[in-house]
Amino acid sequence: MTSKPRVFDIRGQSLKLETEADVEPLLDGYDPKFIEEIYLGGNTIGVGASKAFAAFIDKTESLSIADLSNIFVGRLISEIPLALDHLCTSLLPKQSLTVIDLSDNAFGERSIAPLLPLLSHNRFQTLRLKNNGLGPAAGIRIANALRESAKLTKAEGKVSNLRTVICGQNRLENGSASAWAAAFEEHGTLEEVRMPQNGIRMAGIRELARGLKKNPNLRYLDLQDNTFTDDTDEGLSAVDAWADVLASLPALHTFNLSDCVLSHGGEIPSVLQKLASGSNPKLVDLQLQNNNLDASSVTVLADAISTHLYALKRLDLQDNDADEDDEVYDTLREALTARGGRLLVTEEDEEEEEEEEEEKEEEEKPAAQTATAEEVLEKELGDLMGKVRLE
Repeated sequence: MTSKPRVFDIRGQSLKLETEADVEPLLDGYDPKFIEEIYLGGNTIGVGASKAFAAFIDKTESLSIADLSNIFVGRLISEIPLALDHLCTSLLPKQSLTVIDLSDNAFGERSIAPLLPLLSHNRFQTLRLKNNGLGPAAGIRIANALRESAKLTKAEGKVSNLRTVICGQNRLENGSASAWAAAFEEHGTLEEVRMPQNGIRMAGIRELARGLKKNPNLRYLDLQDNTFTDDTDEGLSAVDAWADVLASLPALHTFNLSDCVLSHGGEIPSVLQKLASGSNPKLVDLQLQNNNLDASSVTVLADAISTHLYALKRLDLQDNDADEDDEVYDTLREALTARGGRLLVTEEDEEEEEEEEEEKEEEEKPAAQTATAEEVLEKELGDLMGKVRLE
């Protein structure tokens, strides 16, 4: 007997779906009761089509993943809230939902209202909101909804399920940072937070430090391309705030601080000194690209690479102020290479890493293709068995 498909996937087909009638042929052969994952990304979905997908989602019983990324390209601003309302309303009661991806949709502040009930009442684990044009006002509303979900969960005597929040390239700025900090603090269960390229400056960075401090299981933190220092009176306050927080994050594995202006006038950042003192013994991947770090800062890392930074296996120091030929890099490279790690200082280092990753992917392809062939064979055999009749 042929097994029922568990995944509905039309990703990347560039379909323009306007009406319910456009969607019906795509859903043919799928029993929503068995669907666990639905991927709609990379197509443009109108109000009528969204209504059809919502009706399908309504009938799912164990939906775990909902990919709604990049589904409104070319849509009018008047269409998006209506379409989004159909989809979010259908997802709202799905307590089995673990991952929701809403990235690459131009919501802005005008379109986010349908999201708020879903975010404040659903106990999912992973939220992906990348490149949505939110701005600080919409960012506050999203963060407040997440905080409300944590409060409701606590009121039920339960622990939050939220583990991953990805909200990059959204112009959140300082204006929404306090709301995000409060949401992170309320949950206290986060393991991965990615907030790159949000135009957050020192005051906002300090707020994020305050909120994330309450998440001791945080493993992956990406704050790339937000500003930690400048020449104002605030100066190094954000760098110092993060130096004070690091010991509260003992599980930290990956820390991306590239393009964050960690050093403004050649000073050794206190956050770097704290890391070199062993504040985060599980740190494996440290990204410090383009931070005005001179040889004295790199020396702090080199002096600790074989002691307090013994777990570190990947260190990115590209585009800093230390001379690429400085001997201090040799110390770092030798230590990292000996433990199977990598130091990135030049473009050639990065290109070499990319080439090795591509080779690894190529090596893994035959195994994946074999698995796919076996699945096809199993399906064909199942179809044949389904046609067999006993006389």
